[in-house]
Amino acid sequence: MASRRDPMGIGLAVLNRIASSPAVDRLGLRKTTEKAVYQGAKTGFRAAGTAGRTFKRVKGSGAPARLARTTDSGVFDLTPTDDQTMIVGVVKEFAAKVLRPGAAEAEAANDTSKEVFAQTSDFGLTLLNIPEALGGLSEDRSAVTGVLVAEALAEGDMGQAVAVLAPAAVATAISLWGSDSQQQTYLPVFAGEDIPTAALAVAEPRPLFDPFALSTTAVRTDTGYRLNGIKSAVVRGIEAELFIVAVDLDGSPTLVLLESSTEGVSIEADPSMGLRAAGLSRLILTDVDIDADAVLGDGSEADYRECIRLSRLAWAALAVGTGRAVLDYVSDYVKTRNAFGEPIAHRQAVAFMVANIAIELEGMRLTTLRAASRAEQGLDFSREVALAHRLASEHGMKIGTDGVQLLGGHGFVKEHPVERWYRDLRAIGLMEGAVLV
Repeated sequence: MASRRDPMGIGLAVLNRIASSPAVDRLGLRKTTEKAVYQGAKTGFRAAGTAGRTFKRVKGSGAPARLARTTDSGVFDLTPTDDQTMIVGVVKEFAAKVLRPGAAEAEAANDTSKEVFAQTSDFGLTLLNIPEALGGLSEDRSAVTGVLVAEALAEGDMGQAVAVLAPAAVATAISLWGSDSQQQTYLPVFAGEDIPTAALAVAEPRPLFDPFALSTTAVRTDTGYRLNGIKSAVVRGIEAELFIVAVDLDGSPTLVLLESSTEGVSIEADPSMGLRAAGLSRLILTDVDIDADAVLGDGSEADYRECIRLSRLAWAALAVGTGRAVLDYVSDYVKTRNAFGEPIAHRQAVAFMVANIAIELEGMRLTTLRAASRAEQGLDFSREVALAHRLASEHGMKIGTDGVQLLGGHGFVKEHPVERWYRDLRAIGLMEGAVLV
């Protein structure tokens, strides 16, 4: 399952980043009374794209840097490496101490606080899939590590997890499929201290949306392409500085790079049932002109298909993490909630429902890890990711429903977090893009 890189390498690199940052105080010694400062609810707005950062174009000088695929050891082993154990341990602590307590406020604000982003930048989330030569942490593909990190973050809160993973999705896409020029232009920024807000925009506001039948178009012009269309569920679109947008180019789905300051780009609110802390927006493209070299890499449809699969894999990991939060919460609740003179856990119907959540969750997790392992090794993982996504979509939603049911009337009120987890888990079968491992 795991990467075979030199033990402790990536894990120590991450811990060194945290140790040299003020975030270590906020993580280990954070007071429960601290409250993040959130912006007001972002609803009802429409604005031009952000124009705060200019990316300095760099000409390519050779072949793009690509992460090496890990090799199969011949042993089926789900034990995380030392690297993965260290990274996930830090992320789980952060999720428990920061994301979980701040989830209700983040949802009310329809945004994730700047403080959370400042802390997660010290984990090096954007660096996991950037080659060392470009300022990243590894020379090996780390899809399994990405899945474990997404799972750990979602245990705290899925909405905030999506928000902090969105820039890493863009960095990963450029690392995997970008040209040398695109990598030299953008990846050093993602590997620096001031990580740009960025989003992978695939979904469109259409019933039964198919990511391989896009309405957003790219039409050839004398100097490049002209984009028109609408993208939905774009993570923190109002603040994004860079987008990777899925478009139809000559009848083929293609990814293009788009800076938010480009003329014709506008953002409007996209209020959602769940994932409110991710600050979902609509990206509206009206006669947006981009250069010919804005197509990501060589524009291969095979790359686009891999992008969709890796995105669905990330959503499956988020479902596993949130499902774990539901299981832990209801397990404690049914043992302490008394009815008719005894804990409701003593009732077979209740005990069986909790057991079914655990069974479904285990199946989701094993299938997701298997798909990630094959992706990391460069093997065909289309079947495995289809299974993982199907299980996460169906059973993830059922886990959310059962969580609400087990709490009875308490499951319907915001005093308990299960109603939020229920709403977030409904997104798994609907979302496309946004996150990537």
